[in-house]
Amino acid sequence: MVQKAKILLVDDRPENLLALEAILSALDQTLVRASSGEEALKALLTDDFAVILLDVQMPGMDGFETAAHIKRRERTRDIPIIFLTAINHGPHHTFRGYAAGAVDYISKPFDPWVLRAKVSVFVELYMKNCQLREQAALLRLQLEGTQPGPDEAKEPAGLLAELSARLAAVEEQAEALSKQLDESADAAAVATAAHLERKLTGLRRALDALEPGAGNGASAVRSQN
Repeated sequence: MVQKAKILLVDDRPENLLALEAILSALDQTLVRASSGEEALKALLTDDFAVILLDVQMPGMDGFETAAHIKRRERTRDIPIIFLTAINHGPHHTFRGYAAGAVDYISKPFDPWVLRAKVSVFVELYMKNCQLREQAALLRLQLEGTQPGPDEAKEPAGLLAELSARLAAVEEQAEALSKQLDESADAAAVATAAHLERKLTGLRRALDALEPGAGNGASAVRSQN
């Protein structure tokens, strides 16, 4: 069973959080509320999130300050942040949002379909990265001879074939996603997808190195993590 991705919604106004939940409910993912920057940072201590929707204007710790804290933490620095703002102070204000680490900056009122589409892209990228990490973990277990459970009885060649098939499925999905992103021209999402493709290429090379007669690929696998 595929685990749902978590999306963090940060806004000090309950009606705005309710509206975001209504827009994003169609994605069928786990939506987590935070009513302040401090509450968002607390949630990020324990849970992994695919993307963060962050209101700029909040009392106390505003969106810019919250984003700065998120980007300083090693655990959370790579989580995409989409800034939401009810006012537009011009290019300087927008630039400040991107400088704080946002991948997008959307002014309210926004088009619900556009917001949902943007969030869905980052959810897909997150899920592909999770699959990639799972494939790398399986490879490590094979190299260390500690494959648990029913797979313990499998011959190395059989396990390699299974891993290759699983990786091929992820590669196919990543390729389809990249084609979709090429059409959308979302620079931040395209860059994230390119990073995922590089990781997939490295993992494929490491897997190929494990084939009989290819030599020891342990160092190549470890380099992917």
